[in-house]
Amino acid sequence: MKKILFNIKFASILAVVCLASCTKDFEKINTDPDALPNVPPQNMLINVLRNAGEQFGGDVDGYGTFAGYIVKIQYPDYMTSLVPGNNTFGNRWAACYYNITQMDDMLKKTADRAEGFKNTRTIARIWQNYMWSYLLDGWGDIPYSESLKGRPEDGSLLKPKYDKQEDVFPAVLADLKKIADEMDKGIGTDDVGDYDIIYNGDMLKWQKFCNSLRLRMAMRISSVAPALAKSTIEEIAGSNDKYPVLETNAENCYLYYQGTLPYMEPWYKTGINEKRIDNWGMFDIFIDYLKDVKDPRIASIAQKTNSGTYVGYKNGLTTSPSPLRSVSWIGEHYINDAAGYTPFYRSSETYYILAEAAMLGYNVGISAKDAYNKAVMISMEDNGVSEADAKAYLIDKGAFNDTKERIWWDMWVALFKENYEAWALYRRTGVPSTNYPSLNSIFKGKHNDQPWRLPYPNNEYLYNKVNTEAAAAGVVDQAWGKRLWWAKDNGKN
Repeated sequence: MKKILFNIKFASILAVVCLASCTKDFEKINTDPDALPNVPPQNMLINVLRNAGEQFGGDVDGYGTFAGYIVKIQYPDYMTSLVPGNNTFGNRWAACYYNITQMDDMLKKTADRAEGFKNTRTIARIWQNYMWSYLLDGWGDIPYSESLKGRPEDGSLLKPKYDKQEDVFPAVLADLKKIADEMDKGIGTDDVGDYDIIYNGDMLKWQKFCNSLRLRMAMRISSVAPALAKSTIEEIAGSNDKYPVLETNAENCYLYYQGTLPYMEPWYKTGINEKRIDNWGMFDIFIDYLKDVKDPRIASIAQKTNSGTYVGYKNGLTTSPSPLRSVSWIGEHYINDAAGYTPFYRSSETYYILAEAAMLGYNVGISAKDAYNKAVMISMEDNGVSEADAKAYLIDKGAFNDTKERIWWDMWVALFKENYEAWALYRRTGVPSTNYPSLNSIFKGKHNDQPWRLPYPNNEYLYNKVNTEAAAAGVVDQAWGKRLWWAKDNGKN
């Protein structure tokens, strides 16, 4: 018995000694001698840009359906994804905040070397604001002013309040203007180069994207904050040297992919590489419209059926078309390029915005008709349409008719694949007016419109319950009830 007790006592002492030794050397033992102690700022930047492309570029249905473009043809869409969860739309929420916090961390780590990383930091700040705009367009009220204060050194604030979107929009626009003014005074000397997988370190293009994003956000709130929208758009349009904007397809804010696994364009990766292209067909309202106005972009946007025609499919039917090729699939221009792109902003959008601004009476230095025509020609070029066919469209069904609706309908076509922005266009303008939700939605009989907003993720209700429930007051069935601040009441529910 004494021997047993001695052995137990000795083992206990040995364990304490070992534990003390391990604790003393824990950090040394568990540190990879070949790993960098801090991630280089440029690596953090490329990680965030890549993450944004993969997270926000992979949407086919979902936003593509909300916008009136694409429908499921093999697995019926009953809108069950709108039931609160942490996947699907919750992933996008998490991705936005991940990208924002990663860039915030990088900015803090380089604060003492700000001048040496000036260009890298500028891109990071612009991208943060793009992420804020994404959150605003999906969820409206969001954690903003208290959202980056979770770490002990920042205040250990783990349950941030939700700021009203009408307060966040001006704040984001003000920060973008601050960046734009700084860029006008000069850029940095650091070469971002290949770490910038959008513009390859071309800071003039980033300057143009910054101002173009200001245009987009200002037009978004033009009906609810007309003074701010007008002053912002007129300031940019009236000083092109100081506030240049994206104007050509060569300047489009596109993230191109390497074209080999795992870095393939998301639509190609899912649709072609993983052989799921027959999961989707073109929304009937989209094909019907393109045919009605004789839009030559249809050949780029959609594939012909097995009978050599363009045919759309109704959203939410319970049966698949037979054969699957009897409806149009997504055009090869958009889905059949492994080294294709995720669009964040098209230069044609600049001129659609200026056309609408001119219609609103803003002084933008170009007539609504000229801006509209330029937007259409840029979009046609982007879709591989010949100049002759584009001009024929502009003197026929696509001719400008002095209405904002003509601008919006054509912009809807031009935004294809930029599905999230097209869904925002629909909610702001009501175009396409023919849009409708799944015919067999689980919300059938309660809601006859596409979703007005995205549901807050489950984790928000679990870990920030009081603030999230306050922000969601008035929201019905996660995606309806309370419209976003800037959205139009189109008479649907």
